[in-house]
Amino acid sequence: MNTHASITLSEATDQAQELLKGSGYIYLRNAFSKEEITEARNLIHKHSETSTEQVTHFHGKHQDKIHLQRRVWNLIEKGAIFAKMVQHPQIIAIVKAFLGSEVCLGSIAANRILPGGPGQEPHIDYPYWDLYKQASFPLGINASFPLNCQATIMLDPFTETSGATGIIPYSQTRCVYPDDETYFYKHCERTLGEAGDVVLFNGLCWHAAMPNKSKSIDRTAILIQYLPKFVKPMEDQKNGVSKQVLDKASPLLRQLLGFDYPYPKQLDKATGGNEEGKYAQNNTD
Repeated sequence: MNTHASITLSEATDQAQELLKGSGYIYLRNAFSKEEITEARNLIHKHSETSTEQVTHFHGKHQDKIHLQRRVWNLIEKGAIFAKMVQHPQIIAIVKAFLGSEVCLGSIAANRILPGGPGQEPHIDYPYWDLYKQASFPLGINASFPLNCQATIMLDPFTETSGATGIIPYSQTRCVYPDDETYFYKHCERTLGEAGDVVLFNGLCWHAAMPNKSKSIDRTAILIQYLPKFVKPMEDQKNGVSKQVLDKASPLLRQLLGFDYPYPKQLDKATGGNEEGKYAQNNTD
């Protein structure tokens, strides 16, 4: 697939089923052009070189090497290219088939693993990412419907040397936090690809950025988190995006950022009659 190819509803549904019940991850090859990748990569490197150390996750036993993994958060504010990337037509078609038509953006960030960076511990993604605290989740939580879809946009080649993400196929069906690192590293598959490729995966899949064993090659990626409309986003999009960005936002971007979803709201200050319901907006009798 590439940035100019179309995707039918049937194809998007098939891909969504693969995320839900199949291996849990799929590739979109050549999704972004060389020019788009170069623009995004240059902006990320600029921000990661000049900003103070940003919060990041899943370092495990490698706290002494945090400086070799750099995050850049709130990318929508960092350049128009990122707003374009988050609305990629193929990605959106598959994500809507997977999470519902009113999908929202939970986060868009960059992860840059420098040469020698140790990567991450095996994990699952928000809102499942602390599922090891079982008592904090609803009774009977399971993998029958998804609460997350991740898109990893490769800005550098993903190789075994540079630290291509490791992932355990079908692990999303277990709905448990990874509890055996030895098993993970023995059985994980590597998401290998070129700059411009995208990996979409179910956030319940066991996965981890692997160590960057190269001497001079960065391993930079954009991480996009899509969520159903009813899951609270990880990044505060409404307060993180400036008026200048919002004024230029497409209807789709406004939806992704949560500006068209009215809840929570102070209902004792709301006016009018039927707030919701099948006939609230559609009944013209």
